[in-house]
Amino acid sequence: MAGEEASDSKVSLRTFLEHLSGAGKAIGVLTSGGDAQGMNAAVRAVVRMGIYVGAKVYFIYEGYQGMVDGGSNIVEADWESVSSILQVGGTIIGSARCKAFRTREGRLKAACNLVQRGITNLCVIGGDGSLTGANIFRKEWSGLLEELAQHGEIDKEQVQKHAYLNVVGMVGSIDNDFCGTDMTIGTDSALHRIIEVVDAIMTTAQSHQRTFVLEVMGRHCGYLALVSALACGADWVFLPESPPEEGWQENMCIKLSENRARKKRLNIIIVAEGAIDTQNKPITSEQIKELVVTQLGYDTRVTILGHVQRGGTPSAFDRILASRMGVEAVVALLQATPETPACVVSLSGNQAVRLPLVECVQMTQDVQKAMDERRFKDAVRLRGRSFETNLNTYKRLAIKFPDDQIVKSNCNVAVINVGAPAAGMNAAVRSAVRVGIADGHKMLAIYDGFEGFAKGQVKEIGWGDVGGWTGQGGSILGTKRTLPGKFLEDIAQQMRTHSINALLIIGGFEAYLGLLELSAARDKYEEFCVPMVMVPATVSNNVPGSDFSIGADTALNTITDTCDRIKQSASGTKRRVFIIETMGGYCGYLANMGALAAGADAAYIFEEPFDIRDLQSNVEHLTEKMKTTIQRGLVLRNESCSENYTTDFIYQLYSEEGKGVFDCRKNVLGHMQQGGAPSPFDRNFGTKISARAMQWISMKLKESPGKGAGPCGAVRRVEGLLVGTHPALGCTWHSAARLHLVAGGGGAPRLRATSPGPHATHRGPSALGGGLGLGVLLVGTHPGPGRTWHAAARLHLLRDPLSRPPLGVGGWAEAVLCSCSVGPR
Repeated sequence: MAGEEASDSKVSLRTFLEHLSGAGKAIGVLTSGGDAQGMNAAVRAVVRMGIYVGAKVYFIYEGYQGMVDGGSNIVEADWESVSSILQVGGTIIGSARCKAFRTREGRLKAACNLVQRGITNLCVIGGDGSLTGANIFRKEWSGLLEELAQHGEIDKEQVQKHAYLNVVGMVGSIDNDFCGTDMTIGTDSALHRIIEVVDAIMTTAQSHQRTFVLEVMGRHCGYLALVSALACGADWVFLPESPPEEGWQENMCIKLSENRARKKRLNIIIVAEGAIDTQNKPITSEQIKELVVTQLGYDTRVTILGHVQRGGTPSAFDRILASRMGVEAVVALLQATPETPACVVSLSGNQAVRLPLVECVQMTQDVQKAMDERRFKDAVRLRGRSFETNLNTYKRLAIKFPDDQIVKSNCNVAVINVGAPAAGMNAAVRSAVRVGIADGHKMLAIYDGFEGFAKGQVKEIGWGDVGGWTGQGGSILGTKRTLPGKFLEDIAQQMRTHSINALLIIGGFEAYLGLLELSAARDKYEEFCVPMVMVPATVSNNVPGSDFSIGADTALNTITDTCDRIKQSASGTKRRVFIIETMGGYCGYLANMGALAAGADAAYIFEEPFDIRDLQSNVEHLTEKMKTTIQRGLVLRNESCSENYTTDFIYQLYSEEGKGVFDCRKNVLGHMQQGGAPSPFDRNFGTKISARAMQWISMKLKESPGKGAGPCGAVRRVEGLLVGTHPALGCTWHSAARLHLVAGGGGAPRLRATSPGPHATHRGPSALGGGLGLGVLLVGTHPGPGRTWHAAARLHLLRDPLSRPPLGVGGWAEAVLCSCSVGPR
């Protein structure tokens, strides 16, 4: 069946592409404005996708300037011309500001140059200014051609043949300042540069107890400053969209001194280059330094990162994002009609989508207008939900309110790591602990997974205990793959001992299975009838229900960096093919995405079955490739993609079949994929998803007990008195008991009475028939919110509390709640 499904998906993709034939069409691709890492990946995707569907693709060198100048600036591209550019920063086709294109005369020249080559499809990679220029060009196109025909530069046949221009944009900007897309090409790579510097600075700052002020790019957008502050746990951040309140100078100094009082040896302040105050006056890094030195006397240094943020190798995220956007851009151009408005390819969640270019540009301009008019809340909202969430999360994690200002919930929430270590786990723990403390909970850390939980390795963890955890790799709490099944009794005892009211599990597929085991044991162990939630953290990215897992991005960057070095080695020795084995278990995410990011020739994954014919076809492809100028090969294999076609088998097959044409090498990356400092993406993803999980836990713990069980077994427990009168036999009885309100199979709440007190008594017959009605009064105190409450209820007995053994000596009663009125006592 799996083979049939894979075959069907291949056929449907082939059919889809056949309907998008680019025969007879020409596409021009250009980069304009400031350069950004990942632009080359976008250019490569446009060229190869265009050639794949049968279209001609032209490089337009030096942006709009090359379009105006024409000549050798507009050159047809072939498959090999974009080889080995994935890992190169900047843009190989150049980018330049062009004043001539802003005039009609300049656009006339550009139109003439395009028509002469039959180019009527334009793919523009740049910022909002570049995309706006392309849209103006598109609107004027027919008029420009008419004017060219009048001047005799083109004939009427050409005017009719090239009557309209299609334009698709992709946003290349490290600032992430374009509205309508979650991420722009280059932003993730810029964050990598920033975090690399911050991690290096933190080591020297700790040695000398210094304060560092870091200035990052972002003249009109504070995204880089905000996300890097979130990723490194900065003490303070200055953004153009959200200026500090009046009196920020004193507040910042108090915050810095409080952190030093908690024995924190360094302070990090991050400033966007366009930072302003509420009066729209600039806040500079030097100004902040002078303030800290004057008011606190701290040894303070300023570091301005500048164009370092634009340079370097693009991250795996940017390569994949740009590649996906490039493919979508070509599809959009081939599907366009004369009535289709210019669009921009954007990222929404995990999908490449098309949005109207004009609307996105207008939204981007509205943000600047809001800032100019000092409507800063509107500016944050217009930036998008992601920006707003980042800002709110940073504020919650960076600023600790005094204990007397935090409303206590009287709830204990435990955090545990389960499964293999993944970079970003520590950031998730830090986020959970701080959000939990801010919500008034007592936070408990469980060490060494479920084994440690069973042994009682549980300790309270505070706000300052998790300081500096975001940049730490591995798992500081310790983690093991052991499932809880054989420790259920001991774990239940520990939950009783520590009065744990909720459990947050951070881990991979083992954590997922462990949560299922705890949930399944709720009928037997009432201690597990509490809110429990799992945060996915595994390099394999194989947890159901989530597009991403914490740690997968860091592992993917490790694979991509290794493949870059291997490709460089293969290029030097010539005629060499490398077989790389990646982690992932039965999930092919790392191998598939690693192949896309590294530009591999093939990827073998479990989800797409392959046979000896596929292996032979790939050998033939590599044999033909060795005849070109690209005399190297790269093949990625998921570790569990096939029981029989192992890495050794594929290596030996390639070596034998390629004898005399190319030689082979193999490399098993192993556990290096689990190590290293977490990437900016994993730090921020771990921080945000863990904060969201704690919000869910807090919401469940605050729910009133009368509402019954919520999702994932949000069970309400009371310590109280159960008093009942049997309506048929007239007997009365009572029992001091622990009561649970749990979800019934048909949606009706159920009551379970367990762990009775020593003085439980009953009067009446020694045994009663099951299935009889029972009127009761429940009185108790909820241990979470601490509210005293009562409920007049009518129960339908499922098990008889007066049967042998009676409730007072270890029995238990269960009943369906027929009617109930709840109120404060």
